Amino acid sequence: MLLPLLAALAPQAAPQAVPGQDQTRGLRLAKPGAFEGYTLIAPLASKTTYLIDMQGREVHRWESQHGPSSVQLLPDGSILRHARLEGTHVFAGGGICGRIERIGWDGELLWSYELANEDQMTHHDAIAMPNGNVLVIAWEHRYREDCIAAGRDPKVTPDKGLWPDAVLEIQPVGADGGEIVWEWHVWDHLVQDLDPALDNHGAIAAHPGRIDINYDHRDAAPETEEDRRRREELEAEMRALGYAGGEEEDDAPSPVVGGVPALAQPGGHGSDWLHTNALDYNPELDLIALSSPHLSEILVIDHSTTTDQAAGRSGGRYRQGGEILWRWGNPRNHGAGTQADRRLFYQHNVQWIPPGHPGAGHLLVFNNGQERPDGEYSSVEELALPLEPGKGFTRTGAAFGPEEPVWRYTSRPDFYAAFISGCQRLPNGNTLICEGPEGRVFEVTSDGEVVWDWASDIEGNLKDAGVSGFALFRATRHGPDHPALKGRTLTPREAEPAQK
Repeated sequence: MLLPLLAALAPQAAPQAVPGQDQTRGLRLAKPGAFEGYTLIAPLASKTTYLIDMQGREVHRWESQHGPSSVQLLPDGSILRHARLEGTHVFAGGGICGRIERIGWDGELLWSYELANEDQMTHHDAIAMPNGNVLVIAWEHRYREDCIAAGRDPKVTPDKGLWPDAVLEIQPVGADGGEIVWEWHVWDHLVQDLDPALDNHGAIAAHPGRIDINYDHRDAAPETEEDRRRREELEAEMRALGYAGGEEEDDAPSPVVGGVPALAQPGGHGSDWLHTNALDYNPELDLIALSSPHLSEILVIDHSTTTDQAAGRSGGRYRQGGEILWRWGNPRNHGAGTQADRRLFYQHNVQWIPPGHPGAGHLLVFNNGQERPDGEYSSVEELALPLEPGKGFTRTGAAFGPEEPVWRYTSRPDFYAAFISGCQRLPNGNTLICEGPEGRVFEVTSDGEVVWDWASDIEGNLKDAGVSGFALFRATRHGPDHPALKGRTLTPREAEPAQK
């Protein structure tokens, strides 16, 4: 179902006040047409995950020993939680995790898995697959000399190398272990045009299925004083909200502000080269979607391969091995456009719209809006992919389609989240949006009307980590007929003081 193109671009009316509510925090708008259900949230500054009702009242909670990143409600009432391991400073960037845990409805820790060492660290997103395995993003270390041998320009190669990303499929084993049964590494799919004597040499535009190892510093402008000021402010905000993994380190991953990331060598993205912040799996197509905000691109790869095929250029349902099958948002990265062709700006939370929902099979993404040429503002984009049965992804020119989203929501100037944040297509065709740094969750119709608006009043305060606030990585709404909620008693709890 194609929703009206750009139907929601007109500015929205101010939310209608809810009588008796604090208009700074709590429920701010509730109108007919909102999708009735319960919203799952995990405040970044808290070790607790909450389920709230349509009035913003807590009806259930799950406790953990660790702060969160992504959280997923499973059919049996347990949650899959990607958690931050405090004190592990091998990596210290936004989205740091290191631990995956499954917590039962009754609070029992059912399973955990840790990957946090000198070579690898999980981060940002982890999702349960239909086969019971878990798909997760991980940083993995590459030494400086290995980066240079792969074609990286030595002038912009950090002394401690790069941390490119991998996607790992983990089969749970026992109560606290797992086996990696499938893996994909971006390091197997590089191209460079710097030196024909080095690995991965080729024309960038001739290899759209690979990542240019020097993409991040091509035509990069020097950092201005204003860029530096804004970068430092955003870094401080991320650490205060619990999104970053600790104090700066000379080799730490980092956010990007004004085109120049923190802790980077001049002109590059520093060690956290891609900063992949989201993944999703489409079981019908056996495809994985990835979001790299440093690339400002969404990538799609083939999961039907073996691990050996995923390291190569052939095999799998789509016959291209682990090469990138489709990419969208910034075609300049693969020699198919200019800065004027860029459509994504530090995006988050890419996802496939599930079957039975309006727009099923399309991709939905929260487009944060850093560095937009017409001003910084956020939007939610819905994309129809050019996928033809039996042919795979098609291109009519050098860049992949579509030329425009089939649906888009924005509201300038009051809707902007520089980092984190998310979105979700609901069964009734509405879209739930999480404005992460502010802890705001709201719901819009396909015409852009706001029908529900809640600003989290659940304040986290992790004194041991030095973070506090209302920020949310994401939020997801589940109907009363969700298998996890059927037969449950969901009674609102009394408000409690801020978590200590």
